[in-house]
Order: sequence, then C-alpha cells, then structure tokens
Amino acid sequence: MSKDLPSDSLSPLPSSARATLNDVASHAGVDVSTASRVLRGDQKQRVGEETRLRILEAAKRLDYQPNITARSLRVAKTFSLGIAVPQLDNPVFSQMIIGAERGARERGYSLLIAHIEEGFPDDDAYERLASANRVDGLLITTLDDNSVVLRAARKARVPVVLLNRAMQGIDNSIYFDSSEAARIAVRHLIDLGHTRIAHLSGQLNPSTGIGRFAGYRDALAEAGIPFDPGLVAVSGYTIKGGAEAMRTVLRQAGTSPTAVFAITLAAAAGAIMAIQQYGIRVPEDLSVVTVHDGPIAEAMFPPLTTVQMPVEQMGYDGAIGLIDLIEGRKTQINSMLHPLQLVVRGSTAAPGQPHDVA
Repeated sequence: MSKDLPSDSLSPLPSSARATLNDVASHAGVDVSTASRVLRGDQKQRVGEETRLRILEAAKRLDYQPNITARSLRVAKTFSLGIAVPQLDNPVFSQMIIGAERGARERGYSLLIAHIEEGFPDDDAYERLASANRVDGLLITTLDDNSVVLRAARKARVPVVLLNRAMQGIDNSIYFDSSEAARIAVRHLIDLGHTRIAHLSGQLNPSTGIGRFAGYRDALAEAGIPFDPGLVAVSGYTIKGGAEAMRTVLRQAGTSPTAVFAITLAAAAGAIMAIQQYGIRVPEDLSVVTVHDGPIAEAMFPPLTTVQMPVEQMGYDGAIGLIDLIEGRKTQINSMLHPLQLVVRGSTAAPGQPHDVA
C-alpha cells in the first residue's frame, strides 16, 4: 500500500454528510479500533508510523470531527479543557489561548475559556470552573500571588497545569526562565552603554515578578552597575500601570534614567505613552525594552525591542501535557521552554541626554 494518499484516493462525501470514524478507517485501509486509537493519541498500543500518518491524512482530508457528545456519554468524560486567564485583551494570554486550543483540538478536546481577573475576591472561582463535570482538566495562567494560585489548584478536582510560572506545591507547570529573560533585556541596554536603567516591575509575590526583578538586578551586578531603588517602580502588568509607574520614575528628582526595562509588553506600551507625553523621545532620549513579543510590539511607534518567548507553544504544550495527565500517559508535567531570543527594533539605542521631570 502506498505511503501517501493520492489526491483522488478519497471519494468526496455528500456536502451534507459528516465524516464518521468508519469513513476515516475505510479510507485509510485500517480497522475502526486502530483509527480510533490514533485519533485519540493513544500510545499504549504501537501503530506503525506509515499507518498513523495515513489515518491522520484521511481524517484531515475528510474534515473528520469527533462526536464529543457521544464519546462523553460513553466514557463519562467531558473531553473539554478549561483555561483560566486574567486578561483577555492581553496579547500574551491570547497567544496562550490560541496554542492551547490548537493542542486540545488535535487530541479531540474542546477548550472552555474563563476570565478570572487579577485579585478576584472569590477563591472558589477556579473550583466552580472545574466542578459539575464541565472540564476534565484545568490550565491556569494568572497574575495573582502564589497563595491564591496554590489554593485554586488544591480546590480543583481535576488535573491542573500551571502556565508561565513554576511554584512550589504545584507539580505540573510549563514556564519560561523569567530571570534569564530579564537578564537578556537588561544586558542589551548595558551593551548599548546604558548605566541608569529603570525597571517597571510586577508585584514581587508572583514568581514572574520575582524572577524578572532578580534578572534585572543580576544583569546590573554582572556589569558592576550599582542598584538604585529609586529607579524601580511597581507597574503591574497593564498599560495603565506602566504609564503610572513611568511617571513616578520620571518625576523623582535625580533619577535621570536613560533606559527602562518594563516587565511586560502592556507595561512597556504604557511607559512609552507616558514618556512621549513629557516630550521625551524614544529611543533618542530614553530606550525601552520588555519581555514577550507579537504584532503589537512591531506596530508600536517606535517598534519595540523585546525578548521573544514562544508563548503560543507554551499554551499548546500545556494542553497536550494536561491531556496526557488526564488519560494516564504521564504522571507529572514540568518543563522550562526555550529558546529566548532578543528582537532588536527601534525603541533602543545608545544613551542620549538623561531626563527627569521633577
């Protein structure tokens, strides 16, 4: 049998017909149980690579979609994952969702998205999402402090994978090295000649904020640059917070930064807005760099220099890992993603005139 399905080997289904598992098996030349195992991602029984690819190609050409309702009734599962995010309008979290949905879809699961705001007062919100047989597992990405996340994970009655953070007490997580990302960003500014580098930080309880603050300080120390607490202001992770923190730094007499490292893309956008409101030029007078990348960074004026992280891949790996936990293929998921890549654009340059507006 040929390894590849010729373009005319699949007779088209009537336009009103929905492809079934039997159709996929028939077109791939295998029995239904083999097709089912491959499409479920079941690796307990070995299927040859040629056969597996033939089944996947048949499913793709026939636009096969599993009947999740029937399957749920048969095995008492929802075949749904939940993902809890704190900001739906944040491009970092939207990229995670895209990746998670892709991973879930590949394994025949759907994705339920829940918006649980930062500082949400109801600790039971996560538990409700995971209860009443709504989802089989939960992806959590949050800006709340570690105690809130730990309580949420313990209350959830389904497997949980934490995204973008690692935390003691939670076994399953997929994350980046936030400290290294910050070091890369700040080293870039130092290499350009900057020594007065401000930091718009996150809250110092979540591991993301701690890691990036540590990376900022480490990069300064490695270059022999003294740490100045007057150059640090807490911005949080929003545009508004970034703008307010940048104003705080600029108004503080004697700070005179020539560059700023913002904790997130949103905070950097707010910082640039505040800088330009004071008539200060980016990057001629003040350079700006941040962590995370995307179309918004390219579209800003000037285009923003960033440390690129594969956020969509993190969402994808999180969904695949969570399904592996649900279906018993793995007992623990703990992975630090690489690589981190500096993307130099128009928001950074050699130092200009120091500025404060006190």
